[in-house]
Amino acid sequence: MSTFDVLLILDLLGVFAFALDGALTAIRTARVDIVGVMVLGMATALGGGIIRDVLLGDTPATFQDWRYLTTALAGGLLAFFLNRQLTHLAKPILLFDAAGLSLFAVIGATKALEFGFGPLQAVLLGATTGVGGGTIRDVLLNRVPTVLSANSHLYAIPAMLGAGVVVLGDLAGLSIWGVAVVGALACFAMRTLSLRYRWNAPVPPGAPPL
Repeated sequence: MSTFDVLLILDLLGVFAFALDGALTAIRTARVDIVGVMVLGMATALGGGIIRDVLLGDTPATFQDWRYLTTALAGGLLAFFLNRQLTHLAKPILLFDAAGLSLFAVIGATKALEFGFGPLQAVLLGATTGVGGGTIRDVLLNRVPTVLSANSHLYAIPAMLGAGVVVLGDLAGLSIWGVAVVGALACFAMRTLSLRYRWNAPVPPGAPPL
């Protein structure tokens, strides 16, 4: 399997997971119709990738390949029509969000490396890809973005971990597919463990308690 195929598969999986997350979040937290559900689902799914590609100086993949828009639409429609079933699962939104974060973090880092960016820049772009769509979603919902909230548990740090695994694997000359999977699993594990055990990043000394 070529590097391009790996990138495409990971990107589309991340788009689908984030589309579900964004649409379900819209349904749970705001009174929105089908247009609102689809807009928030697509913004969550495609926003991070668009930011990534713009920073890379590339035409966003969303506007080059019909599969991105179709996948985002499918995720949003699935959430719209099956929201009752999905929201009765154990914390489905958080799991979808963690999955999207993990996949986008590794795809962002991988694509940055493909474009010749350095290790640190690749980690930053991986994290930006992971948190970008969720940040746009939260701004549209008029709430503090998850990545900036002190009580949202670890979010950007797992994304940087996943991206960092990809960068280290690339430096070691390992298979892109293998390191991408390991990076995504590392990010997903840290994010879900932080939710389970309520891990938070350090806050400034003297800051009011959460």
